[in-house]
Amino acid sequence: MRKKRNTQVEFDFQPSNLQVTNEYYERYERISAILDDCREIVDAVHRDLKKLLKRKKKDGPGRPCDFSSDTLLRMVICQILEGESLRGTVIRIDDSNYLRRFVRIYNGAMMGFTTFCALRNAIRSRTWRKINVVLTQAAVDAEWISGERCRIDTTAYETNIRWPTDSGLLWDIYRVISRLINTARKIDPEAASDRRLQAKLAKRLHCKIARRSAKKGTVSKEAKSLYFQLIPLTECLLEWVPIVCERLRAGLGKDAYVCDESFMIEFVIDQLEHFGRLGWRVAEQSRRRVIHGESVPNEEKLFSIFEPHTELLKRGKAGKAIEFGHMIFIQQVEGKFITDYNVFANKPVDHALVDGSLDSHRRIFGENPREFSADKGFYESMEKIAKLEAEIDVVSIAKKGNRTEEETERETSKEFKLGQRFRAGIEGSISFLKRALGMFRCRNKGWEHYVATVGATVFVHNLLILARE
Repeated sequence: MRKKRNTQVEFDFQPSNLQVTNEYYERYERISAILDDCREIVDAVHRDLKKLLKRKKKDGPGRPCDFSSDTLLRMVICQILEGESLRGTVIRIDDSNYLRRFVRIYNGAMMGFTTFCALRNAIRSRTWRKINVVLTQAAVDAEWISGERCRIDTTAYETNIRWPTDSGLLWDIYRVISRLINTARKIDPEAASDRRLQAKLAKRLHCKIARRSAKKGTVSKEAKSLYFQLIPLTECLLEWVPIVCERLRAGLGKDAYVCDESFMIEFVIDQLEHFGRLGWRVAEQSRRRVIHGESVPNEEKLFSIFEPHTELLKRGKAGKAIEFGHMIFIQQVEGKFITDYNVFANKPVDHALVDGSLDSHRRIFGENPREFSADKGFYESMEKIAKLEAEIDVVSIAKKGNRTEEETERETSKEFKLGQRFRAGIEGSISFLKRALGMFRCRNKGWEHYVATVGATVFVHNLLILARE
């Protein structure tokens, strides 16, 4: 059975004489103490890892339980704090005596990065949310944070995709499906042997279109003529996909493959059907945009076949008019502790988030904040502001557009200005999340892992805030 914690602590016989190194050690020591005090955090992680272990045992003896759940959680914290990849994190910990002590591996065998990847991905997004709730409640009970002042904001968290173009998406579909068909051919040559794949031609057409396109979002006449070749070429391959899947399923039904081959064939069929569905969406939107000259709404577009959940965001930011990812909501109290967060599949209207944030604040602290601050994007109407001011002492949300004399007087008051000054602090926290903790672009694949990464990053941010006290 997988262990929750490694309770065997070893002595440290190599103290440092550098202040900066000792400060580095002290930060991890305080984080370690917080994790030991909040035992429910490791319990939540352990439940997810036990499920992974049971799933592994169905197909075989299962993965050996050489590492505790506590060790995995600490390795995730190290990865975010050190800003390393999975491989880099394993190397960094393996090479550092102190980080080995922090993750509680000590002189034992180090976890491989593939094992680390599988175990980290087993921690669900809802588990990370529960972990953050437990940590927040512990901070409230210990009176480390106060609910007197509250500020909110939203930010974009990008998915790991390249700039989407119609030719790029068509080439992605062609090369991925070609690779899957070639994999099937190695196992069953008869299932996919009657047609010739033309991946080189598809790539050549894509490269010519990319070179001949004048700028992003436009299609030249010469590039348009090349689309008349690339789109039918891709559609021809997509029409072949269900035929290959049907033949592979027939082979499975006849038990024509050995055990390992059957698992691979099932995987190939699943992937072919998945990318086939996405491929038809790409081909359709390419025809509508390029051939017929239609303006396809962003809600109907597919921006990546590898991250199909990606949304186009127009926030009017200087130097970055368009972003690809999702909007993240952050709620913070004095001391920079993030009390709540949310990830939206579709970009919300900012002012619609005000009531939900106040409800969340009341659940955590039992009452409304004395001061509530946000930028003018959260402004809805003066009637809404008046309703909030009836319950909250200071509501520092600036109005959009022209102001009456009374509204100008309100926004020039000392309390309002102090509230806006407090609100500006959340911009620094967002910058820290992106710059220091890596929340500018998500390297993990899929919506579930995207949301889980946000939860893990917020958790580490809050640990740093509490460790600073």
